Amino acid sequence: MLETRVKAAGGSGAVADLPIAVSLSPSARRVIRVIAAAVVGGQVIGTVAALWLAVAYGISMVSLIIFFIMYVWTTLSVTVGFHRHFSHRSFRTSRWMRGMFVIGGSMAFQGPLVYWVSTHRRHHQFSDAPGDPHSPHLHGGSWREWWRGFWHSHTGWLFAPDITNAPRFVPDILSDPYIFRMQQRYMLWALLGLVLPAVVGLLASGTLYGALEGFLWGGPVRLFVVSNVSWAVGSVSHLWGRRPFETHDHSANNFWVSVLAFGEGLQNNHHAFPAAARHAFEWWEPDFSGWVIGHLERLGLIWDLKQPGPSAIENKRRVGLASFAKRSVGQ
Repeated sequence: MLETRVKAAGGSGAVADLPIAVSLSPSARRVIRVIAAAVVGGQVIGTVAALWLAVAYGISMVSLIIFFIMYVWTTLSVTVGFHRHFSHRSFRTSRWMRGMFVIGGSMAFQGPLVYWVSTHRRHHQFSDAPGDPHSPHLHGGSWREWWRGFWHSHTGWLFAPDITNAPRFVPDILSDPYIFRMQQRYMLWALLGLVLPAVVGLLASGTLYGALEGFLWGGPVRLFVVSNVSWAVGSVSHLWGRRPFETHDHSANNFWVSVLAFGEGLQNNHHAFPAAARHAFEWWEPDFSGWVIGHLERLGLIWDLKQPGPSAIENKRRVGLASFAKRSVGQ
């Protein structure tokens, strides 16, 4: 089965000839939409329940610690693992570290690794142009169409009638037996991300209520925050922010999204240098993921980091400034 998938992808030329996306049958479309609705709706319902209980009975420090640890672990697994390592191959690492990235990233409930990476690589190839799976800029210029674009880029794209064609975009992952098998266990890792907080809450409190509280804050609440922060990278950071580099899209550096998404909101930097392991090019740009990557490198856990030199960054910045000045004069 795996060999068939990889053979279908072929070499680089054959991959480029494959369709961008695969249309779903009506029945498969319904299944995908039910799953997406369950994931999004479950996060909302669980978050409302957790907040209601917090107002009525207070919230334990254990639950807040569970939320914080699960948020950091899940987010870093997505930003450092799914995004910078698997999607852009910004650094190399060991087999066990790659496996840990798959497990932690799956706990974000954002789909299996093959789905996540193929969707993201498609986004970069067609950023803010036809073919981009979640651009806010392809729905027209009226106020109503703007809101429709924002909704699509933030959450609506999860209900699309097609899925990205994995053999075209991720032949490297499809041809890696270990990683492919790990990501096939997606539901196991995702559910583990719900069970662990409940178990910790039970052990810490010795009560079923403690287990419920741990589950809610380490599960639905954490997923609600992680999901919306991740979606904001594709929506908010393609609408508002600084654009120091000239790119062929609307990617922008949004400070607050960068803080919450551990550096992923530095979209203009990232789209200017997609393979860069660190997205921050200034001391004041928040990139916690880049900070973690630096420490992992010093510990010898990752290596062969890709990073543009100061001259390459400055040259591209000059191109951006020149383009901005030209547009300003034209106006």
